[in-house]
Amino acid sequence: MKFLIINGPNLNLLGKREPGIYGENTYESLCARLKEFAAEHGSTAECFQSNHEGAIVDAIQAADGAYDAIVMNPGAYTHYSVAILDALKAVSVPCVEVHISNIHQREEFRHKSVTAPACVGQICGLGLYGYEAAMGYFLAREKRG
Repeated sequence: MKFLIINGPNLNLLGKREPGIYGENTYESLCARLKEFAAEHGSTAECFQSNHEGAIVDAIQAADGAYDAIVMNPGAYTHYSVAILDALKAVSVPCVEVHISNIHQREEFRHKSVTAPACVGQICGLGLYGYEAAMGYFLAREKRG
């Protein structure tokens, strides 16, 4: 499988930004971990991060026909980006939404995901493992046919 891993605003600051919530690992180490996980399963993973909504929309649109699955942490855009929701609905590439923290244990505004309805599922609160869990879901789904 070919995975596109999309990360939204501020995820480039992993390891620096609120390590008590997001952990000590850097964004670079996350990408290396996910590429290694994919390779161990005969797959590839490309990481994309942007702090700009339009760039994320462009990446989703460009994924159509180029990737088998998207694993996306939209960051703050989770809670208000209809543009990202619409882009996910417009492509034939399935997506699992991932959040490092448990968004349901945080501030009230973080409980609602605008983008999740366009995804096959949502994983939150499992730390960086959530990305691997999402990839594992797609790998198992492909195996079952």
